[in-house]
Amino acid sequence: MPRMDAMLVFDRTAVRRHRDRAASRVDRVAEVLRDAAERLLDRLDDTTPRFADALDAGGRGVVAPLLRARGMTVVSCDLSAAMAKRSGGPCVAADEEFLPFAPASFDLVVASLSLHWVNDLPGALIQLRHALRPGGLLLASLPALGTLDELRRALTETEAALTGGAAPRVSPFPDLRDCAGLLQRAGYAMPVADVELIRLRYADPLALLADLRAAGETNAVRLRDRRPPPRELFPLALAQLPEADGRVTATLRMAVMTGWAPETSSGRGSSGPAGGNRQ
Repeated sequence: MPRMDAMLVFDRTAVRRHRDRAASRVDRVAEVLRDAAERLLDRLDDTTPRFADALDAGGRGVVAPLLRARGMTVVSCDLSAAMAKRSGGPCVAADEEFLPFAPASFDLVVASLSLHWVNDLPGALIQLRHALRPGGLLLASLPALGTLDELRRALTETEAALTGGAAPRVSPFPDLRDCAGLLQRAGYAMPVADVELIRLRYADPLALLADLRAAGETNAVRLRDRRPPPRELFPLALAQLPEADGRVTATLRMAVMTGWAPETSSGRGSSGPAGGNRQ
C-alpha cells in the first residue's frame, strides 16, 4: 500500500540530484568526511570478529578505501551513480530503502553520514540487516539533534525578521536517545548509540554553505520553500553565527549506531565487542 505524502519528509529526487552535483566537488570536504568515517570505524577495534565482505552505503568515496585498507572486499552503493563510482571499486546505484542485495551478502555494513535523508529510517535499517549474515555488524552514523544548530537558529531568526515567517532550511535530525531504539525496532541485537562531536571553524562563513553543497547536503526537505530566498537572508544570517578569534563554528553532533544481525531466532547476536559496549 503506497505511503501517504504526509509521511514523506524528504524529496528523494532532490537528494539524488544534490549528490549527483556534489560528486565532482566532494573532495573539498573529504577531510571532514574521512574524520567522521575513521571515528565510526574505530568501533571495529573493539570487536572480536574479523570481517571479510563489507557494504559501504553512501560513503562518498571515503569509506571504501578505509575498509580495503583493513583487508576487506568492499561493494559500495549510493543513491547517486556518480557518487557511487567514487568508491574506486565495485559499486551500484541503489536506494537505501530498496536495496538490491541478496540476504546475507555481507558480514559488515557501514553507513557513514548517509541515512539522514531517508524517509523510512527503520525500514532502511531493516533492509541493511537483511543484507547482513547472521552475526554480522552494522556501523552507522548520522547527524543527531543539535547538528548545525547555530546555522538553523540564525536562518530562522533572520528569515522571521525579514518576512514574518521561516521555511525549513536545515534538515530535521533524530534525537540521540531514539537511535538505539531504532536499531532495536529494526531487529538488531545489542544495539548501542553514542555521540561524537565534530566542530568545524570557518574564517569565511560562506565557506560553510559551500562545504554543505560540496557534500551533497543541500536542503531536500519536501516542504521546503522553492522560491528564491530574500537576497539579504544568508548574509544577515551568517553574520549572526557565534564567532571566536575571527572564526565561526559549525557543530556536527554525530550519532554513532552499532548493532548485530541476530545469529538465531532468539535474537542472540555475535560475540560482540571485546571490551564492552560504549554508552
